[in-house]
Amino acid sequence: MNETKNVTHGDNITVHYRGTLDDGSEFDNSHKRGEAMAFKVGEGEVIPGIDKGVIGMEIGDVKSISISPDDAFGPRHEDSVRMVPKQFFGPDFVVEIDSTVQGDGPDGPILAKVISEQNDTITLDFNHPLAGKELNFEVELLEIDDSPQMSEDTGGVSA
Repeated sequence: MNETKNVTHGDNITVHYRGTLDDGSEFDNSHKRGEAMAFKVGEGEVIPGIDKGVIGMEIGDVKSISISPDDAFGPRHEDSVRMVPKQFFGPDFVVEIDSTVQGDGPDGPILAKVISEQNDTITLDFNHPLAGKELNFEVELLEIDDSPQMSEDTGGVSA
């Protein structure tokens, strides 16, 4: 008899996925990168909505998962938009609106989106680019490995 395995907490799984916003715009696609995502279910290696959404899937299943901001990248915080003196960027820095800049914060590297430029300041948005957004994923389960260790970590949508 052929026993079917369903995804449970603690399983190591491999999936392909496509992530879109409510307007249909795509923000990520493992097929286009040619690289499936492997993670251990329930261990916080991916956003909570994916962890919860894959429970019960069987190999070969394709599932649509809608995820609220609370189970994705959290709400958008207006206090995470800040004006920073231009002098912090150095004399050769070229301001490009909508570009991403990286710096060092007290807890390690930080990323921010350049929103605007004023005379002596640059306005930066430190929110995650997907914060406050409803996310939609189409997830295809490729593999379930319920052994304690995975042989390879292939990356992907992280928390």
